[in-house]
This record gives sequence, structure tokens and C-alpha cells, in this order.
Amino acid sequence: MIPVVSATFTRQTFRDSMSVSFTVGMYGAAFGAASVAAGFSVLQTSLLSLLTFSGASQFAVIGVIGAGGSAFSGIATATLLGIRNGLYGMRMAPILKVRGLKRIVASHITIDESTGVALSQEPRGDHAMQAGFWFTGFGVFIFWNLFTLAGAFGAQAMGNPAAWGLDAAVPAAFLGLVWPRLLTISDRAIALAAVALAIALTPISPAGLPVIATAGLAILMGLNRKSVTDDE
Repeated sequence: MIPVVSATFTRQTFRDSMSVSFTVGMYGAAFGAASVAAGFSVLQTSLLSLLTFSGASQFAVIGVIGAGGSAFSGIATATLLGIRNGLYGMRMAPILKVRGLKRIVASHITIDESTGVALSQEPRGDHAMQAGFWFTGFGVFIFWNLFTLAGAFGAQAMGNPAAWGLDAAVPAAFLGLVWPRLLTISDRAIALAAVALAIALTPISPAGLPVIATAGLAILMGLNRKSVTDDE
């Protein structure tokens, strides 16, 4: 009876994982097009998706460097955005219980979606959580890279990406990533403050610095909110 129940949960988890994986993976086409529009080659674009594999961080790199910023600024911005993946890893480690090479692979596919689907399976037990992580992590990785390549080749075939308005893909992509997460008034207040700071700094600071500054602002406002909550 136990294997049957486990198999049922695995099928349900697989359906949950694939629905998320394909939807998120399709977004890789936007990254591929935006990367080529920012001046990256198809090979560089594909390597970013294969080796970095963190959507927000990838968009940060091409956005900063494409705007004329240094590689250091792009990497620093991407690193700030990628810190959350390390926190996900701390949460997932006791659930996955992996070591050696498997641990390295797990760290590479520890992203928003694999962590989210895994934790959503908690009522079904550890087996379902582990399955949700692996199914989603590998699913997003495969679809993201396939669609990245398709988007990059498509943008390259169009000729001058700016003539098609693809240079606007990066800010539009960031808006698409952030908007669904602004669920509370305080979240929206932080977002608006970050937008105002970025607009103020853009004409007078090097490319990449406004994004780093807004990340710092978000951290300060978050700490202040926590302090107020603790006092209450």
C-alpha cells in the first residue's frame, strides 16, 4: 500500500512541477532576446543560462553591462540578487540530505521555483518535497536553457535588436519578476522608494550603481520594519 500512495503523490508532484517548469522556462526566451539586444553573443547568452541559472541575476548582468557598466558592477548586482538562493539552500539542506556531487548539483538548481514547489508539497511528506525539488529544478533548467537559445537565435535573426524595441526587454522583465511579489502596502512602498532612488541616481552615477543602491535601501527598510514589529 505504501508504494502505491507514494507513487500517487509523485505523479501529483510531477504535474505541479512541470506546470511551473514550462511556464517559467518559456520566460527564458525573453532573456535570450534581451541578452542579444544588450550586445552579448548567442554563446555568451547560453553560457549565462547554463552556468549562472538564476533569472534575476542573469537579467542584472546583461542590464548593467549592456548599459555601459563594468563587469564588476554587473557581477556585484547579480550577487546581491543571488543571495536569496543561499538562504533557500539553508532551508532545503535538511530536507534533501544530499552529499558530494549530488549536493553540488542540488545547489545549482536551488532557485525560487524548485524551493517553492518543494515546500508546497510538505503535507504530502518528505518524499514528495524531495521529488518536487528535483522535478522542478531540472524541469526549469531544461526549459529555461532551451527557450534562452530560441530567444537568442530569434533576436539575432531580426538584425538590429534596438529596431524591434528589444532593448526594453530588461526593464520589462524585471517588472514582470517583481510585480507579482508586491502583495502588501509596505512591499509597494519599498518598491516605489527604490524606483525613486534609481531614477534620481541614474543620470549622475555609473551603470549598475543605482541597482546596488536600491538593494541597500530595501535591506535598510526591511530591517526598520522588523525593528518596528519587534517593538510592538
